[in-house]
Amino acid sequence: MKKNDLSKLLSENAYPGRGIVIGRSTDGKYAVTAYFIMGRSTNSRNRVFVEDGEGIRTQAFDPSKMEDPHLIIYSPVRVLGNKTIVTNGDQTDTIYELMDQQQTFEQALRTREFEDDAPNYTPRISGIMHIENGEYNFAMSILKTDDGDADSCERFTFAYSNPRSGAGRFIHTYMGDGNPLPSFEGEPELVGIEGDIDTFTNNVWNSLNEDNKVSLFVRFIDIETGKYETRIVNKNV
Repeated sequence: MKKNDLSKLLSENAYPGRGIVIGRSTDGKYAVTAYFIMGRSTNSRNRVFVEDGEGIRTQAFDPSKMEDPHLIIYSPVRVLGNKTIVTNGDQTDTIYELMDQQQTFEQALRTREFEDDAPNYTPRISGIMHIENGEYNFAMSILKTDDGDADSCERFTFAYSNPRSGAGRFIHTYMGDGNPLPSFEGEPELVGIEGDIDTFTNNVWNSLNEDNKVSLFVRFIDIETGKYETRIVNKNV
């Protein structure tokens, strides 16, 4: 598979929706993840990321303008021991709670489907990073309709062991703008992971469509120690 330029992929797509990147830094020292949200409606754009323990949550930038918190307010990132969970919805909590009961990532997601936002039926995309004893692996998942048929749910999981340095995988909700919005297709895209945390954060944020981008979360986790650095960028400040 050809390695894509992440900045180019983002800059050429006005509306990838919500996206997750997981991979490994160029120097091989860090597990890397990024999660961004975009919005077309006033309600979707009226959000910010805020820290919540070891994770983050979304909240209304202006509470007086919040119309419907359903599918808008959730915790995109939670940490369960040596596992970091990143998703585009409240399935973060499902994964956290069921894995805490010794179920697997896939088992937890079998209890969920795509979002109930007809006619888009937005896919639920999820990722999990596992770091232990200097070893690192991750998995990604997408739950989506079968070509827009809300009676059929397709479930795909992609697992990556000992990911190579300077590379990652990118999965997002939509192939581009449209009405209804076309769901992501295929396996997560292979992308380059370049620079330190600030360079990477700036490259991703500056590549997202200026009108539609809302918030970005980036984390670099030291694979040897488990210590991490986080960056949060909000358009609403």
